[in-house]
Formats: sequence, C-alpha cells, structure tokens
Amino acid sequence: MKSFASDNNSGVHPQIMEALIKANDGHALGYGDDPWTEEATRKVKEQFARPCEALFVFNGTGSNTMALQMMTRPYHIIFCADTAHIAVDECGAPGKATGCFMRTIPTPDGKLTPELLKPFMTNFGVEHHSQPGAVYISQCTELGTVYTPQEICALTTFAHEYGLLVHMDGARISNAAAALEVSLDEISGACGVDTLTLGGTKNGLMGAECVVVFNQNLIKEARYARKQACQLASKMRYISCQFTAFLTDDLWLKCAQRANAMAQRLYEALSAMPDVEFTQPVESNQLFFIMPREKEDKLQEHYHFYFWNEAIGEMRLVTSFDTTEEDIDRFIACLSAIS
Repeated sequence: MKSFASDNNSGVHPQIMEALIKANDGHALGYGDDPWTEEATRKVKEQFARPCEALFVFNGTGSNTMALQMMTRPYHIIFCADTAHIAVDECGAPGKATGCFMRTIPTPDGKLTPELLKPFMTNFGVEHHSQPGAVYISQCTELGTVYTPQEICALTTFAHEYGLLVHMDGARISNAAAALEVSLDEISGACGVDTLTLGGTKNGLMGAECVVVFNQNLIKEARYARKQACQLASKMRYISCQFTAFLTDDLWLKCAQRANAMAQRLYEALSAMPDVEFTQPVESNQLFFIMPREKEDKLQEHYHFYFWNEAIGEMRLVTSFDTTEEDIDRFIACLSAIS
C-alpha cells in the first residue's frame, strides 16, 4: 500500500534509476570533474534565461543552508513565513550555519508579501540591531499554495529595493510550474530571485537537489559555501546524472503533472464527504483538511500521514509521481468504510 504522508516516501522513477545504472560504469574523477556533471550542468542552465551557476547537492536542508550562507553574515536577519521549512523542519540548521536571526512572519497561506515584510524594514545601519539581510520563500509553500510570477516579482523587487537578497526553496517547484503551466524559469530566475533550490528528491529522484545561483556577485562564494555545508559529493556523477534524466524530454514536468492530477482526484473525492473541511486551497500535490478526530485516528490504523496542526486536527496528504488512480480509490474506500 502506498503512503500519502510525503512525496519523500515515493520510489525512484525508472528513468532516473536507469541513469544511475548507466553512470555506474568504471571510474570517473570525483567532486564533479566528470562528464555526467558537465552534461547535467548544461541541462540545468538551459532551463533559465539568465546566466547562472548550477551546483549539485545531497538534500534540501543542505541546499538551503548553503544558499543562505552565501548571501548573509551572522549579524543579518533572514525573513520567512512562520510555516517555512527552514523555521520548522530543519532543526535550526540554517540558523546554526549562518548565525542569523530567523524572523518568522505569520501568514494565512504560507506566502510572504511586501506588505507583510514592510513593518520589519527598520534599524538599517543601527549597530545594536540585527540587520535585514535575506528573504526565504518556498515554491510550492509548506501549505501547498503556489506563488504566481507576479507575486514573486513583487517580493524580489521589494527585497532588492531594501538591499535584501532572496532565496527560493524549490523543493516542489516542478509542481508549481505544472500547476501554473509555466516554465521553471518563469517562477524563479525570471522573477529576480538570487538563488534557487531546484528540487528533485520529491519528484522522482533518488536523492538530489541543485542550487542555482543567479546573482553573479554570489558565484565566487558558491563553491566554498557548498563545501562548508558538507554538500560536495565525492562521487558527484551519481547525483548529477539524475538531473540529466530529470530534465530530458520534460520528465520533471510529467512527474509533477501526475502528482498534481492525483491530488485533484483525491480532492474531488474528499470534497464530496460532508465531514471533510479543507483548510487550504489545493493548488499542487498537497492537501490540508480536517475531519472528525475519531475518523482520523482510525484512518491512521491503515494509512500513515502527518498532522499539520494537532490543535485543530489538521492533517496533510501528499500525492507523488507514482500515485495511481487505484491508490486514490483504495484510500477513499478505506475512509468511507470508517464510521
């Protein structure tokens, strides 16, 4: 039985596994000096109109830590939503690595806006106060919502006017692009973000992310930041080869479209149940809702899922690239049988 707890629980796409097997051929220079990494770097850069650097890493926490290290000093403030991954799910790693103060901002939908940030644009140049330094956003957000290009452009314009840099955690950026029917670039680099985590693990890769650096002033620091963040793989070809397959023939898009479509199918079935109340719009592959707690507890006897807000019994379900219609139908049948 497949899990709806997280897209991290899904398997590896067959084409990714095939790429890994092909890369496992003889010896190759380590640390990225290999033809697989050269090809993957080219494939990543082709996705974006602006010049950029592509640096492959192991995981999301490491990619966020690396990017934020590049753009801040320990006396800076990093602004993020109160639901942000760096504030809730990374055990304080970015804060420890950067030394920065994490200023979390309450949001109803996981999205930051210039209006929410503006009250904190104070104390510039005052040595007694931490200095505004960076803005962290997620695409998709931790609540499954999606930033439009207009919303991102407004944020980056605002941040840059105040001298702040912007990092986008794109662990699920493929799902956002699929939902909006735009390219990866149209909701990241083209909107003026300074760095991007181009996510892969949640969308069919075995375990690989890529830090894309658009801000040319940060590129000199990038490789050192990756090494200090413990994200420089010695056998890099096994990370980078996954991205070549991922970005060939729009595999990233097909996987994300599948996950999103299955989320919509699940949403439609759950919406027909009178005791289910959604707490966020379903815009990607994540669903947030509440129903009677006794039903949630019984459901957990059959399916593992996470409670997002224990106080109100809000649960989260996530679909993946390998979720099928049959998986959805079995889940709904199981839930319907629970009295």
